[in-house]
Amino acid sequence: MLSKRKNNKAWFLVLPVVLVVAFTAIIPLMTVANYSVQDVLSPANRLYVGLDFFRAIATDPAIIAAFQRNLIFSTQILLIEIPLGIFIARLMPREGWKAAAALVIVAIPLIIPWNVVGITWRILARPDVGLLGVTVNQFRPFDIGNTPADAWVTMVAMDVWHWTPLVALLVYAGLRSIPQAYYQAAAIDAASPWSVFRFVELPKLRRVLMIALLLRFMDSFMIYAEPYILTGGGPGTSTEVMSILLSVLALIQFDLGKSAAFSLIYFLIIQVFSFIFFTVLTLDERPGATKKTKRTVIHKRDDAVDDVTSVEGGRS
Repeated sequence: MLSKRKNNKAWFLVLPVVLVVAFTAIIPLMTVANYSVQDVLSPANRLYVGLDFFRAIATDPAIIAAFQRNLIFSTQILLIEIPLGIFIARLMPREGWKAAAALVIVAIPLIIPWNVVGITWRILARPDVGLLGVTVNQFRPFDIGNTPADAWVTMVAMDVWHWTPLVALLVYAGLRSIPQAYYQAAAIDAASPWSVFRFVELPKLRRVLMIALLLRFMDSFMIYAEPYILTGGGPGTSTEVMSILLSVLALIQFDLGKSAAFSLIYFLIIQVFSFIFFTVLTLDERPGATKKTKRTVIHKRDDAVDDVTSVEGGRS
């Protein structure tokens, strides 16, 4: 039997992408790694310091506190935006001109640049002329410039307003891809709306929700422009996330070696958390898990057959 020869010419088609990625990602990353192990005193005078900058970053109290704020912020964002996006997507019409209008309205926050979002919410939250600030001040004192809790809540609300539409659109696309046969079968069984969501829609949305979860975690953990424009990291350091601290270290203090080490650690943290999320969410889809599940079902079926056989033997 003749063996089919492999055609490797297709690899040349992805060569431009490889070159672009090399110049835009790999080479800059290697440059940052080079700076992270050197103390640049001048363009011609550099001192090799090894892992000293990494140790300094890992034990810096300010960076540890900023890391904790990042975790809290990302957790709050995921707990709010994922359920809210699912709720909005299920309320959106599925066909007709209303569906097109709903898609346009929901997508409006996504087309607004990050810096414009920060400026808009900064004006909106001003306690003297901002609509949000003046309205809240009718019931309680509100000032994002002096009250850490007000600044934090405003930052979370700003991100929810800006990025929940992304989750809603992803879930909406997933809902549109579900065949009508599933809904017809649920209607025949007189399933409740909650049962339809729990046993029909949610399993079909698993991959979509995994993408939404990964995207929103990475974006929220790397957030920079909106909180920097809204509060500048204040009041004090209450909204100072890791990206703001990194920009201060690199652009204001101009500490190249320490900021390079910080950026590498920041990059690795995001990659590790994303890998953990992906591994947990796809655990049931792995071949080993599938085989284990099938084996469990077979054992249960055999046990049930044995029980029936023993019952029939007792009757006889």
